[in-house]
Amino acid sequence: MKIVDAKSAPPNPNPHGVKASKLYDTEHAQAVHITLEPGQSLKRHATPVDVFFYVLEGTGVVEVGDEKREVGPDTLIDSPARIPHCWYNEGDRVLRVLVVKIPRPTTATKLL
Repeated sequence: MKIVDAKSAPPNPNPHGVKASKLYDTEHAQAVHITLEPGQSLKRHATPVDVFFYVLEGTGVVEVGDEKREVGPDTLIDSPARIPHCWYNEGDRVLRVLVVKIPRPTTATKLL
C-alpha cells in the first residue's frame, strides 16, 4: 500500500510557478495537488486529456472554456480535453485543488 500526505508531498517544477505535487502517477491516470496562495493563479492552458478538479480547501475562481465561476470546498469541476482552463485565487486564504488527469497525458500541456 502506498500512502501519500498531500500537504507535505514535495513540489514538482511547473510552468505556473506554484506548488504542485504529483500524488499519483501511473500509466493510466495522474493526480496532482495544487496549492495556490492568495493572489496566485495558473497560466491559461489546455490539457491533452480529460481533467477533473476537486476543491479541497478555500475558494477560487475556475475558468473552463468561456465559463468562469467561483467555487469552494467539496466541489468537482469537469474540464474536457483540449479546452483552455485556469485557476485564480482572488481570496485571502489558501486554495487547495486536487487535479486528476485521465488517461495519463503522453503529450505536454499547452500554455496559451
